[in-house]
Amino acid sequence: MAKRDYYEVLGVPKGASSEEIRSSYRKLARKYHPDMNKENPKASEEKFKELSEAYEVLADEGKRTRYDSMGFNGVAQDFGPTGFTWQNFTHVGDLEDLLGASPFFREWFTGGVNEELLRRSRPGRARAVHRGGDLETSIKLPLAAAVTGALRTIEVPHTSDCPDCDGTGARHGTAFETCPECEGRGQIRRSQNRGYTQLIQIMECTSCHGTGRRIKEQCPRCEGSGIERSVQKVEVRVPPGIEDGTMLRLSRQGESGAGVTPGDLFVQVLLEPSALFHREGRDVYSEAHVALAAALLGGEARIPTLTGEAMLRIPAGAQPGSQFRLRGEGFPRLRSTDRGDLIVTVRIDLPTSLTSRQRELLREAFGDPVASSAPGKRGLFGRRS
Repeated sequence: MAKRDYYEVLGVPKGASSEEIRSSYRKLARKYHPDMNKENPKASEEKFKELSEAYEVLADEGKRTRYDSMGFNGVAQDFGPTGFTWQNFTHVGDLEDLLGASPFFREWFTGGVNEELLRRSRPGRARAVHRGGDLETSIKLPLAAAVTGALRTIEVPHTSDCPDCDGTGARHGTAFETCPECEGRGQIRRSQNRGYTQLIQIMECTSCHGTGRRIKEQCPRCEGSGIERSVQKVEVRVPPGIEDGTMLRLSRQGESGAGVTPGDLFVQVLLEPSALFHREGRDVYSEAHVALAAALLGGEARIPTLTGEAMLRIPAGAQPGSQFRLRGEGFPRLRSTDRGDLIVTVRIDLPTSLTSRQRELLREAFGDPVASSAPGKRGLFGRRS
């Protein structure tokens, strides 16, 4: 099949802008890539390869200039003796949204040079990657936050595009130049003759890091990196029912950069231990100190709960170690309003000293303490010892 003019292949005029060329290529790539044309995948593959060859030339400033002046002969040096192959395609990042779901792309664009190129998405960035790195931090919250939930603002060390150069690494107002080492190809070819065989090795250009372009003047703010380190404030919403040690994922709050999909931020929630409460699943345990009179005669005691205070009814004759359950005062199930219970263990506070009158009244009510503690005698509440 005879080669067609690259502008004709992409359906753009010769004076088209870089954005027009990119937009047309992406539109046609969606239409013609083999996964979209099950009836005739072979023809689609050839069409898609033709589109990609045209885009490889027209999307690169150096190649496009040579093509405009010398036609196909001007870019023949950029491809091998058999012409354009997928190993020559250096703009994989421009097809980012088509890569994940397509078996065709996974077959062609993984491994070797293209796997490295896939991790780069904009020329001019020496350290740009396809996806930003994930970040991890932790926050400490009181135990009550597991009941009510919480909203916290945290500060996270963060990298983002340099605002002065918009992440390109070049001084504002300056342009890039074609890399002289690889002449804009982004790759270096080395050949060795071994008898009747010629071995060709293709490597990423170390001078331009595979972009085909170099910065003429570095941005003074980021020193050409295109990246600025800062502290980012992030709101973390902790849901009710959270367990200690739970890891929350905040999508797209991780590292970012020019042409890079931001990574994620992972926040581990650490619940501070409490001297008053002990958690077991959705139930919470605590102790209540009750005066001797309340234990003997019955009454009420004000006790702390996870969210405030509550009145606990003490029945007459309550024994040390008795447990009482306050329903609905425990922890909720995650993403539910149904709460567990608060289980209170009674501790009776005995007086350390008594007046003469108090001693007399106790003897009248319960008898002689020495006699009542003898075997077979009734105890304080009428029970036999």
